[in-house]
Amino acid sequence: MKILVCVKQVPDTTEVKIDKEKGTLIREGVPSILNPDDANALEEALKIKDKYKDVTVTVVSMGPPQADYMLRECLAMGADDAFLLSDRAFGGSDTWSTSNAIVAGINKIGQFDIIFAGRQAIDGDTAQVGPQIAEKLHMSQVTYVQNLEIKGNELEVQRQLEDGYEIIRVDMPVLLTAVKELNEPRYMSVDKIFDAYKKEILVLGFNDIDIDSSQVGLKASPTKVFKSFTPQPKGKGIMLEGTSKNNVEELVMALKQKHII
Repeated sequence: MKILVCVKQVPDTTEVKIDKEKGTLIREGVPSILNPDDANALEEALKIKDKYKDVTVTVVSMGPPQADYMLRECLAMGADDAFLLSDRAFGGSDTWSTSNAIVAGINKIGQFDIIFAGRQAIDGDTAQVGPQIAEKLHMSQVTYVQNLEIKGNELEVQRQLEDGYEIIRVDMPVLLTAVKELNEPRYMSVDKIFDAYKKEILVLGFNDIDIDSSQVGLKASPTKVFKSFTPQPKGKGIMLEGTSKNNVEELVMALKQKHII
């Protein structure tokens, strides 16, 4: 069985900066991490690899050269190989352009029985790239996966809903997007960290994949950002001391003064 995991290096959301003219994130100088939902996606792929024989796990990402470090983290967790789609031509891509590049990269890498992706990335929260990849690869897809069982060539999936879950049975090949409830991502192991830095991460540029310039990059992206901003820091909170009765009376008075009640 061949499994592919789509991962993304994202800026630490506690230190986000925004280019006011372009409406895009400024990534230079901002600490980067493996997208949390993608870590859950990778963990589920590795759990399948631990349980079944002849399973290979490949990770793929689109990003700047420094995403190499994040991919080596994935290798140190247990992935077998990694690919990085990196080229200035991909810069500024929205979800549509990003999925175009990733699909072209997947077609270059090979065919897979299961493709995992995180539910969404914390730097965009769109939850669009995974489903778009599935549509462009003409694959079945199940989003918001919180539990998974393999039964022959069929998967039994619990899909998370706001008030519960639904059970879906789907044949492979299939794309699944993971939520944090699916599992607890493992840590890197020391021996695999050393092995990760011995492996080659194949970098695929614009000229290495079959794609037209009209399908990638900022100019090719149909999404137009109306406004981007970082929220203003909240003011210092007020601590109420004394008895519960006095606290309630003081709280009610404060809320009335602010015309909240």
